[in-house]
Amino acid sequence: MSAAAQIPLSMLVVFASAKLLSEIFERLGQPGIVGEIFAGILIGPHVLGWMAPNQILEILSDLGVMFLLFRVGLEVKASQLVKVGGTALLVAVAGVVVPFLCGWGISALWGQPRLESIFTGAAMVATSVGITAEVLAARGLLRTRAAGVILAAAVVDDVLGLIVLAVVSGLAKGTANYVDIVLTGAIALGFVVFLAKFGTLTVRRVVPRVRSRLNLPEGDFAIAMTLLFALALLAVYAGVAAIIGAFLAGMALSETAEPRLQDMTSGVSELLVPFFLAGIGLHFDLSAFATASTMALAGIIVIAAVASKFVGCGLGAAWMGRTDAIRIGVGMVPRGEVGMVVAQIGLNLGVMAHGVYGIIVFMSMATTLIAPPLLKLAFRRATRAGQEIVAHLG
Repeated sequence: MSAAAQIPLSMLVVFASAKLLSEIFERLGQPGIVGEIFAGILIGPHVLGWMAPNQILEILSDLGVMFLLFRVGLEVKASQLVKVGGTALLVAVAGVVVPFLCGWGISALWGQPRLESIFTGAAMVATSVGITAEVLAARGLLRTRAAGVILAAAVVDDVLGLIVLAVVSGLAKGTANYVDIVLTGAIALGFVVFLAKFGTLTVRRVVPRVRSRLNLPEGDFAIAMTLLFALALLAVYAGVAAIIGAFLAGMALSETAEPRLQDMTSGVSELLVPFFLAGIGLHFDLSAFATASTMALAGIIVIAAVASKFVGCGLGAAWMGRTDAIRIGVGMVPRGEVGMVVAQIGLNLGVMAHGVYGIIVFMSMATTLIAPPLLKLAFRRATRAGQEIVAHLG
């Protein structure tokens, strides 16, 4: 196949199959995003073999999740997240500690080597907020109390996950520098807190001045995209994921964004997000079922991954009441690509066997697929009007 044909062919196969499966799942009463993930599994290298992960799809996937979180940020005001900051911190800490200890403990009891067990625990730590955000955005529930806590906790979770990964990677290399780790964590957390508190204020003062001097037909969109990519880049340099920068960029613009900007962002998201969702499915690996032993361990790890986040994060939000605690616990369950990244690092460092890597990939996939139906059930009584808005916490 010529290089010129590879781009449109990859986009055609992935996008069309994702939207087809999304339509089928919606007609069956299931979240469409589950269908889009299943589309990736179906066309991927381990089922039909029509498409394998490649650089083009990885780039489109990365852009997709960035625009998804940017779009979510446009619907969330910084004041909302500040109001739930204390609860979000408790949820994030509990949602890191409990899964880490569970993963480490189960692997150790199973007889896995020490470093491999630690990496298994680390892979169970970080939440992939993109899946939860997509479900809540599709149902118009981003302004519920539980959604506010989930989004804020996921941001803190990303910083804590970074610190855990830095520690376990240092242990694997035998060169853990705790001063650097603490400094990196402080910089990352400072970056997030600063933008959450002052981003909206700065944008409100600067953007109108810039806009008044532009002759571009879509000046607002140009400014928004510049801010999106700039903060995504700064987030990476600060030590957190680019999607956190994208989310903070959207949140900074949330109080000044015109409907036209919302519409254009939604259009770009509709194009790119299917590549993120189907891309998760493309990484589905059947190696977790190579033997009865690995199959059993995979099942236990998945159960522990769901239960540990649900219990840990739910307990962190227990004061909010049973309903919101359940919603938050479920919302923090997906691991998505985050768990796979940790597993890949462990594999590259030579401390994780291929069989265990397959189990972690399977766990990441399973938690991602389990979350949307559970979220639909947990939020079944919430309305699109967002009656339980975060502002009620004030």
